[in-house]
Amino acid sequence: MPRILMVDDEAKIREVVKEYANFEGYEVVEAADGMEAVEKVREDQNFDCIIMDIMMPKLDGYSACKEIKKIKNIPVIMLSARGEEYDKLFGFEVGIDDYVVKPFSPKELMARIKVVIKRASKETQEDVIRYKGLVINFAARDVIIDGKRAQMTPKEYDILFFLAKNMNIAMSREKLLEEVWGFDFYGDDRTVDTHIKMLRNSLGPYRDLIVTLRGMGYKFDNIR
Repeated sequence: MPRILMVDDEAKIREVVKEYANFEGYEVVEAADGMEAVEKVREDQNFDCIIMDIMMPKLDGYSACKEIKKIKNIPVIMLSARGEEYDKLFGFEVGIDDYVVKPFSPKELMARIKVVIKRASKETQEDVIRYKGLVINFAARDVIIDGKRAQMTPKEYDILFFLAKNMNIAMSREKLLEEVWGFDFYGDDRTVDTHIKMLRNSLGPYRDLIVTLRGMGYKFDNIR
């Protein structure tokens, strides 16, 4: 059963959404403010979607979304009484997946929830890795870093994709030479170290995801 975290300081709105969501077959967990929402995600990350109001006490929806994305990339639908373009654009910049203006139709919200959950599931099936502002799309051979497409050499892409597809598995330099460069490569394992250094520079704030294993090689850290 898909699980939803419903976050709003108005109890009546939480009740209405919960009633419709339960009817659609969703399990609903409630939170009355952004801080409570972050704590609930820290305690239990098994949510398929988060419905969150923007204007809330203690911690607003935008700030809560940022904190939650640091813990796990859970789809977020933002609720707001404000429908200005700026608010929507800012929401998408902090990582929300959809934006619904109050007052809203509960039936429309249910339809949006279904689409967001389906899209997130499809991305997983298509091997898209998301971690904070890093997006690795294997099918599109694309890497996005904090909203900008990374500029990497073909060999950097090859190394990153190979390590990411084998997440948290130790890879020796010899194995990387064999899999990325091929059997016909003439050189030594210092070539791997040089390209890893370049790759880390290209990853910028996410450079530490490429972990050095002393006397062994490298691995892509387990972020899932």
